[in-house]
Amino acid sequence: MTSLGKQVRLNRILNPTSGKLFIVTVDHPITRGMFPELVNMEETLAKLFEGGPDAFLMHKGIAQRFFSPYAGKIPLIIKASSFSPYHPTYDTWVTQADEAVGLGADAISMGVILGSERQDEMLENLGALSREASQFGMVLMAHLYPAGELMKDDERYSVENLTYCVRAGEELGVDVIKTWYTGDPETFAQVTAVAPGKVVAAGGPKTETDEQLLEMVKGVMDAGALGFAFGRNVWGHSNPVGIIRAIKAIIHENKSVPEALNLLG
Repeated sequence: MTSLGKQVRLNRILNPTSGKLFIVTVDHPITRGMFPELVNMEETLAKLFEGGPDAFLMHKGIAQRFFSPYAGKIPLIIKASSFSPYHPTYDTWVTQADEAVGLGADAISMGVILGSERQDEMLENLGALSREASQFGMVLMAHLYPAGELMKDDERYSVENLTYCVRAGEELGVDVIKTWYTGDPETFAQVTAVAPGKVVAAGGPKTETDEQLLEMVKGVMDAGALGFAFGRNVWGHSNPVGIIRAIKAIIHENKSVPEALNLLG
């Protein structure tokens, strides 16, 4: 049974009309190096906020310095771990749940790379964070990807491996489970079925066209997903406000791709 604290915070994060979720993530510099769009965080967050996503996800230092103008206006998710270009198959724990509570966050999020030689350590960390989140009544999110060195490259987007990731999160008490999209709604529906009402898709690398991006959003939502988490495809877009509104139109209003594209002008 979900605790009252978790329910209160989950209700803040989910869109009140659709019950779905659209997160914008800005946690990329540790994982992938510096991006020009994330140098001026005051400017970037202002643009993203104007588009109106359901939540921001970031590390504690960025939240401490730049989130205060949005306090009480948009939910905050604190990232509790990170991999890096130097250890791409291991997410190290960097933030505790009590720190996220102190920052006013509604949720805390941890990454786990399945198929890593250190998978056991990361699952142990997720289990420990699950306990902390429950103690504080925090929503727990996890980024679960079959990206370890023990996984074959051509099987990383398979239903078998993605359902394994999602079920691992479900088994450890995760409330929102983020993983990769299989590429089509029929197979992704098998992934979302493993943890109904909990799965959000990762936006992934930058897409070539807006239509391609929005087709991906439509496919994910048609597969029964809770929503989407986007980073580079939003803050790296030439019109971040417009693309956020187009994505929201599909996630929250079930608009068609052509209807959503019209919002970009």
